Amino acid sequence: MPLRSTARTSLVGLVIEQMEQLIADGEWPVGGKIPAEPVLVETLDVGRNTVREAVRALVHTGMLEPRQGDGTYVRADSDFGAAVQRRLRRAADLEAYEVRASLERDAARYAALRRTDDDLAALRAALAERDRAWGNSDVSAFIDADMRFHRTVAAAAHNSVLAELYEHFSDALRATLQAVIRRPLPDSVRHQFDAHTAIVDAIEARDADAAERAALAHLTEAMDALRAARPDDEAPAAAPRAREASPGEEDHA
Repeated sequence: MPLRSTARTSLVGLVIEQMEQLIADGEWPVGGKIPAEPVLVETLDVGRNTVREAVRALVHTGMLEPRQGDGTYVRADSDFGAAVQRRLRRAADLEAYEVRASLERDAARYAALRRTDDDLAALRAALAERDRAWGNSDVSAFIDADMRFHRTVAAAAHNSVLAELYEHFSDALRATLQAVIRRPLPDSVRHQFDAHTAIVDAIEARDADAAERAALAHLTEAMDALRAARPDDEAPAAAPRAREASPGEEDHA
């Protein structure tokens, strides 16, 4: 085994751990710029090379992203999230959407089983914000509101792993939403007011099967629009089917 400087390696590792914790705690939020190198050197009380190695390591994992002439930004809040995002960047829009569809279908089901009154209020507020943006013909605001709505559904499922996975689909989700919204499709397909309302109504009624069916109907319509936009796809995958609830299935949250 090759020799190495234990003290130096340990110091870099400690700096990496501190930076990862700052990101995980939200002190350095995703999308935000981290402090400049001189600030990190002074704050951490370590050498410039140690800071550079730590930053380089987190860039390699995908948690940080250097931008020429601008600084270094947080791209993901965990190395797992960074790995998911790297894979999504290599995926086709439809592939990402199909995986997202599976997550959303389960999120709607579990949200119906586990939602709180606060979750329901947040869902109604997100739905209203989505409708206002559509009524104002503000595409960018509509996409932001739609993403917020679906994040709220995922949060209402009260499953931290599912919510984290869904959050890592944000970039891919935005791209597919833009693809659907900007195509010459009927407003009913681009807006899907009834479908989104049905999801919230089913969650309010704590009807897991209805929530799953409503999510499936919404997702199938959007995926059909994406498939229509890609006529060269050799064999489009079938739309996901609603699963049958196992006998005696119950919420263990």
